[in-house]
Amino acid sequence: MTIEQFVAQSSGKWRSMRSGHSLAFQQFEEVLSEVTIEEVSKDDSAVKQLLESSLANKHNLDTISSPFKMEWCAESDWEPDDPSEVSSGSCIIIPFVKDISSGTLIRSIGYAEAQAAISEYNFSNDGTFTLTTNYEQSITEEKIWFVSENVRCRSSVLRTSAGSGVLQTSFASEVRRINA
Repeated sequence: MTIEQFVAQSSGKWRSMRSGHSLAFQQFEEVLSEVTIEEVSKDDSAVKQLLESSLANKHNLDTISSPFKMEWCAESDWEPDDPSEVSSGSCIIIPFVKDISSGTLIRSIGYAEAQAAISEYNFSNDGTFTLTTNYEQSITEEKIWFVSENVRCRSSVLRTSAGSGVLQTSFASEVRRINA
């Protein structure tokens, strides 16, 4: 699989059911989310703004492929103050291709820490997308694979910045919303 194929296959509205286990807090969390993924133009103002940031400085702009926007709205059973509180957000993600099965992503908002992030990605022979991000205080590894055209799975492991301890794990099954 290539990043272009992955983004095209991921585009759409997804209903996500995620279970997470925080080893640090010894908590189990269930999250229901709506996730929307859509390709955006390289000329989109948000893409241009992210490309002007220091994250993009060392990347060859000729290797940009399939930038996309991801939006989410999540409801968790682990909101201590208000269980009905909804968390939402969006981010711009720009892939830079190294070769047919690997590259770098810059993200306006990271997965584990709410800051811009640089991630390395690769595809295994079975099409599994693996994304590794080194943040200031942690390292995440996310894997996404398609079970069928409209069903995908996602797992993640959040480690300490030294990589020696596991802080959190999660697994999500995601189903694409089909317009009738």
